[in-house]
Amino acid sequence: MGEQKSCDLLVIGSGAAGFSAAVTAAHGGLKVILLEKASVLGGTSACSGGWMWAPRNPLAVRDGIVEKTDAPRRYLEQVLGNNFDASIVDAFLTAAPEMVGFYEQQTALQFESGSHIPDTYSDLAGAGQGGRSLIAAAFDGRALGSDIALLRRPLPETSFMGMTIQAGKDLRAFMTMTRSMRAFCYATKRFLRHLYDLARHGRGMQLRNGNALIARLIASARAAGVEMLTDMTVTELVQDGDRVIGARIAGKQGTTKITARCGVVLATGGAPHDGLRLAPLSHGGTPPRTLATSYSTGGGAALAESVGAVFDTSLASASAYCPVSEVPQPDGTTTLFPHIIERGKPGIIGVLQNGKRFCNEGDGYHDYVTAMLAATPDDEEPQSWLICTHAFQRRYGLGISRPSPLPVGPYVRSGYLKSGRTLRELAGACGIDLAGLTATIAAYNAAAHQGEDPMFGRGGTVYNRLQGDPSHAPNPCVAPIETGPFYAVRVVAGSFGTFAGIKVNGQAQALRVDNTVIDGLYVVGADMASVMGGHYPAGGINLGPAMTFGFIAGRHAAKGG
Repeated sequence: MGEQKSCDLLVIGSGAAGFSAAVTAAHGGLKVILLEKASVLGGTSACSGGWMWAPRNPLAVRDGIVEKTDAPRRYLEQVLGNNFDASIVDAFLTAAPEMVGFYEQQTALQFESGSHIPDTYSDLAGAGQGGRSLIAAAFDGRALGSDIALLRRPLPETSFMGMTIQAGKDLRAFMTMTRSMRAFCYATKRFLRHLYDLARHGRGMQLRNGNALIARLIASARAAGVEMLTDMTVTELVQDGDRVIGARIAGKQGTTKITARCGVVLATGGAPHDGLRLAPLSHGGTPPRTLATSYSTGGGAALAESVGAVFDTSLASASAYCPVSEVPQPDGTTTLFPHIIERGKPGIIGVLQNGKRFCNEGDGYHDYVTAMLAATPDDEEPQSWLICTHAFQRRYGLGISRPSPLPVGPYVRSGYLKSGRTLRELAGACGIDLAGLTATIAAYNAAAHQGEDPMFGRGGTVYNRLQGDPSHAPNPCVAPIETGPFYAVRVVAGSFGTFAGIKVNGQAQALRVDNTVIDGLYVVGADMASVMGGHYPAGGINLGPAMTFGFIAGRHAAKGG
């Protein structure tokens, strides 16, 4: 029969959503068990940028950003269009500031405000010009004690030797360290401390981004008495009639049946590695390469479906897209690098194989990929090339090749970057149509000398300008591409995870096809169908709803379901 355990609430998955549900429920008086399939905690959340979209949060109010109650809703109505679900959106917008207030006041999770970060479509009515985003405050990993061994490490591609660098002042210091003595001193101090931590602890301890978020949630869960178990695989949900009352799990010590009085929360990270499920929803039947951990295989969706839940595929996009480049590794494999930072800087464009631009490169990462997919026939692989000069790469970097003073040569020799002294050489190295590229560059440069982009209006929104270089005039997002040598990096469709997921109501309860509730089953994070309906209205719209619906589920369970 195996071992028997019992609790009030069983949470399956240890990303931001799972931890949020567990910590909230534990503070509500419930005995909580949290399970993780991997040997470490945090899932994809631990490797993420860590930003959360939570309109009208307490930090924004303290920063003096007070907006009309209905402004975020009006903004989402415009962006989501036919995918706007009032009941889910309203539940999110109501609970998001409550979630932030709860964590600030009662847990180890503290935040920093993104008071300068606008929404992606910042020119729309109701769009936020700052204050709707926030991020976990930096955290000293030593405060976790032995629990630091449970924290998933950041991705090598998006950290520097394992050191996490946070967007904003932290990143700016590293980007400008060769041009500012203050930035140089700051970056040097950070890096020397990191080297000490590597020697002393075997890993970085100056935690930022998603790593800081999960570290603070681990500390919060430990303080609240949450039992955290790793290396656990859920084999099936247990029901009493139509109610979910627990699960059967398999671990290193054998099988266990866990009975959960108040139900089960599924937070397993979505289905980005479930090729069979995503293929019919993807361009040409090929799902995007994903940055999500290899454990996000759709297990949560399969468990939910086994008890009657419905997987919602009606969203505008099944995946949360981002452009990625494939980084060659010494063993012949490739890893992925997400292109978030450099696309909006002045002096870079993205072109297709025909040499033509296809979008405003400074727009959101999801928009870059959707435009690339729309411009690519179904029988062709979606790909584009980001093209810049040597001077641009030295100042801003290109993909995983960092700016000066780090060397660029290794990335050219590995084939990650293509190079050419002339556009002809570059086009030949990339297989780009030379006539198309030459005409594109000529047209772009003619307007770029005046700081203009008549084709796509780059630099025309607050969001665009934030992605640019404020020291470059007259347009922080536009500069000519003239003097070689030139570099290019191949970009393909990638994702942070899935938008498509299990349909839920405003209490994060799983729904059947007839919209009736499956009693005792909550679904949160990437396992639930995104509140954003397959759109990407702002940075942080994955983690913000994940934390919020985790909070909603934990609170609902603690109040008796």
